[in-house]
Amino acid sequence: MNKERIIYLIIYPIIFLFSKLPLWFLYGISNLIYYFVYYILGYRKKTVRKNLALCFPEKTDKERLMIEKKSFKHFVDIFIEMLKGFGIAQKEIDKRYKYMNPELFRQLEASGKSVILLGAHHGNWEWLFNINHHTNIKCYGAFKELGNKYFNTYVRENRGRFGSIFIPTQDTIPQILKNYKNNIQSMYGLLSDQSPQVSKTHYWAPFFGHVVPIHTGAEMLAKRFNFNVIYMHIEMPKRGYYEITFEKMTVPENTTSEYPLTDIYLKKLEKDITENPAIYFWTHNRFKHMGKAPVAKHN
Repeated sequence: MNKERIIYLIIYPIIFLFSKLPLWFLYGISNLIYYFVYYILGYRKKTVRKNLALCFPEKTDKERLMIEKKSFKHFVDIFIEMLKGFGIAQKEIDKRYKYMNPELFRQLEASGKSVILLGAHHGNWEWLFNINHHTNIKCYGAFKELGNKYFNTYVRENRGRFGSIFIPTQDTIPQILKNYKNNIQSMYGLLSDQSPQVSKTHYWAPFFGHVVPIHTGAEMLAKRFNFNVIYMHIEMPKRGYYEITFEKMTVPENTTSEYPLTDIYLKKLEKDITENPAIYFWTHNRFKHMGKAPVAKHN
């Protein structure tokens, strides 16, 4: 028996048992982990404080500290909810993860076009794997492969039990090309708020007033294949409960931007974060390339 399989056989029962525990109990564990991560380990505190200061300079230190603590609690909760996702029942996830305007899916299905579902690390994106329970469009989610092939298989099969199909990140484009060639109406979920590699950046734009490199893959795919683009708003009325509202994004006729859908996405994301900053992942070093934008050349 190889090492990968042994590790899988040891850890799998722990994940399975953990995922079957009730969320009220798991949130108690989350509270303890939060105390350790925030007060003892101090995980990425400097990054979070830097990000909050850049995005909310008008707030007082006390106000930003309150957001900081709440965001760390939510940060831990997301990982707890991710693990719970391996054992959560359809009835419970439907109660906790509500789609507020599922009628939009009927319109998208009737259009015949494939869809890019554009989200961010705001709220809970982990439980989106149940979306195929609400639409006839074939839904795909990309995941970053782990170093253990047995866990990769487990993640793909477990996350796919509600109907969605999970593929390794590097296989996303080949899958899109295959579906497009075979005229298979599909939906692809993308999170586009992280910082891309500067060497692969096509677009720099302001985010909370600071010019940074921006992911443009969603817009480039939408243009190339004539996809519909849907923005995903996520609200959290209370701990462990989420309300998801979908909004179709359209390009204004008078736009002069090279990436108008990306600009619209950034504005919507800024608004969502501003209204509820505590449920955003501030641990990402989103502004690490700030001030590095290439200077435009003029003839």
